[in-house]
Amino acid sequence: MIDDAVAREVSALLTGAGELALRWFRADPATLGELDKGGPGGYDPVTEADRAVEHLLRTGLARLFPEDRIVGEEAGATGPGTSGRTWMIDPIDGTKAFVSGMPLWGTLLGLFEGDEPVAGWLHQPYLRETFGAVNGEGWLDGPRGRARLRTRPTTSLADAVMYSTHPSMFAAGEEAAAFARISGRVRLQRFGGDCYSYGMLALGQVDLVVESALQPYDIAALIPIVRAAGGVVTDRRGATPSGGGFVVAAATPELHAQALETLNAS
Repeated sequence: MIDDAVAREVSALLTGAGELALRWFRADPATLGELDKGGPGGYDPVTEADRAVEHLLRTGLARLFPEDRIVGEEAGATGPGTSGRTWMIDPIDGTKAFVSGMPLWGTLLGLFEGDEPVAGWLHQPYLRETFGAVNGEGWLDGPRGRARLRTRPTTSLADAVMYSTHPSMFAAGEEAAAFARISGRVRLQRFGGDCYSYGMLALGQVDLVVESALQPYDIAALIPIVRAAGGVVTDRRGATPSGGGFVVAAATPELHAQALETLNAS
């Protein structure tokens, strides 16, 4: 269980991280310190904001929870891990959106107890929104105050609104064919959003998020948020996608089952 004191400390850390990230957002591109990490997915940028936000969160978490393990996208794993808890940081999920001036990026912070994701936060400082889930309760804090997270009751692919960050994330061949099958069955398909799409799923604005090539830090914080809202999030085999990879998040168990059946059809 995560007590209220821990939740308040984490919220304060995320507020500071958001203020730091906004120093670079929509600023002169020359100040971003943008580098291309490259790799099999092509262009993969990292900025000074990514590094600074991760450092702030990593330092704050190490001070508050010295026995915990901390894993971040930019600096790897630190901490003894003697508590059995692991914090997972994605300082700016959606760096391509960030460097393009689009606001649908976020800072992700997930907490594992052993191998189980038990809490998560998605903080979007430009929109002044924080999605969170602790002890099975999910909420959105934003300009209108606090709202409970609850997915829509959609049970049919024919009625579903589906988001994916970009079609190029699906590998050519079988993955691309699977994505084409499900795309042809939903009511509406949209691209973009990165982590924010999962927030909209938990808020009841979209019904389905299907993505591939995710890293553990891309999804760790989002699993508890989707689950707390009543949704289902797994890999293509139906297992908890803590390791990333191919992820299917749905508003209801019925919709999720239809999505897996369609994706895995031969």
